Amino acid sequence: MAGTGYEGLGKRYYRPTASFWESARIAFDSLSKSKLRSFLTLLGIILATTTLIVVLSFVNGMNLYIANKLSDMGSDGFKVVRIAFIGNWDPKKFLEMDRHNPQIRPEEYEFIRDRAHLLGAIGMESSRDVTISFKGETMQQVELDGITADIPAINNTTVAVGRTPSDTEVRRHMPVAFVGEDVNQKFFAGIDPIGKKLLVDGVQYEVIGVAKAKGSVFGQSQDKFVAVPIYSYFKTYGLNVQTHLALFAKAADSSHLEEAKDEVRMLLRSYRHLTPKDDDTFSIFGSDTLTNAWQNLTGAITGMAFAVVSVFLVVGGIVIMNIMLAVVTERTREIGIRKSLGARRQDIQNQFLVESAVLAVIGGLIGVAVAFIVTVVVSNATPLPMDMPLAAVALGVGLSAGVGLFFGIYPARQAAKLDPIVALQAD
Repeated sequence: MAGTGYEGLGKRYYRPTASFWESARIAFDSLSKSKLRSFLTLLGIILATTTLIVVLSFVNGMNLYIANKLSDMGSDGFKVVRIAFIGNWDPKKFLEMDRHNPQIRPEEYEFIRDRAHLLGAIGMESSRDVTISFKGETMQQVELDGITADIPAINNTTVAVGRTPSDTEVRRHMPVAFVGEDVNQKFFAGIDPIGKKLLVDGVQYEVIGVAKAKGSVFGQSQDKFVAVPIYSYFKTYGLNVQTHLALFAKAADSSHLEEAKDEVRMLLRSYRHLTPKDDDTFSIFGSDTLTNAWQNLTGAITGMAFAVVSVFLVVGGIVIMNIMLAVVTERTREIGIRKSLGARRQDIQNQFLVESAVLAVIGGLIGVAVAFIVTVVVSNATPLPMDMPLAAVALGVGLSAGVGLFFGIYPARQAAKLDPIVALQAD
């Protein structure tokens, strides 16, 4: 029979009370004696902790992604595109927009640029995937951006070497290129890239600058691009209904963001001759739109996660309670001996509460380890951003301990209420 004392002179002596560490040792001994029973006992807690931490790691990774996108757009930036859906997906509305929304045109960009008063800057951009080469080496699936001179500043792009295309180079269709760090490392590692001739789909461009590295998001590099003057882009690829243009704009300051968006909306509606009864035939969104959409999605994801975790925790707690009741039955004689030596009801109750909490915490720690492995595997094997926050680990272990304490109350009270004389007579 397990005890919390020591052996000497052929006899076993029991201390009337058990310290925290003694109770913890007893819990570990109980786990090690029956590994299968211990695993089944802790399974609910393990699943709950793993689920909670994995979900919170995904949410935290997505928060970093959204923060990165917002840092590109800035608190005073917004975008005008043909169609954008941020938030609830509506197939019917999408088909309607696809039928009625025309592509953004360069003439509309110039119309807004010349008449807007609340904008600090506005630019135009179009993109496509291309193959680039330099001295016989090639790089495929590179993003080619046709841009106006204001785009790098609007998107908060930092220049590492050289410069970005000037307004004069844009207007004169100059064959110059501003490249990302991936392109720089592929073709110009160890050499000065400025002035080198790069072939983009067979068209030669002179490199005038390199952007500072931004890293990857969702497994997609943000540094694998070449930016050229947008009218040079049009010269090569043409301008037709298949050319997807987007307008990037910054308000004069963040406090006038909504007014700036309204001004651009009014000017574009005016250019397209839309009546007050007509819906917008374009989409405008800013950092606030992304933030609100993500907060709504985060709330839904977190709510579902906590619902699932709550079920696992309740199941795990009930299992722990049943196991602790069995433990009380197994150690009835020990409880009687300790009471006969002067242990109070509170001492017995505290011991079993500690044992129950330790069991649950062990399950929580195993769940943390499993969640860490899942997070590492998912972040390395998929484009999903995963980042395990320490707060999630603390929350998972804390909830486990709380469940152990709550569901250990009933067995602990049952142990504390045992009559010492009856308990000593137990087999």
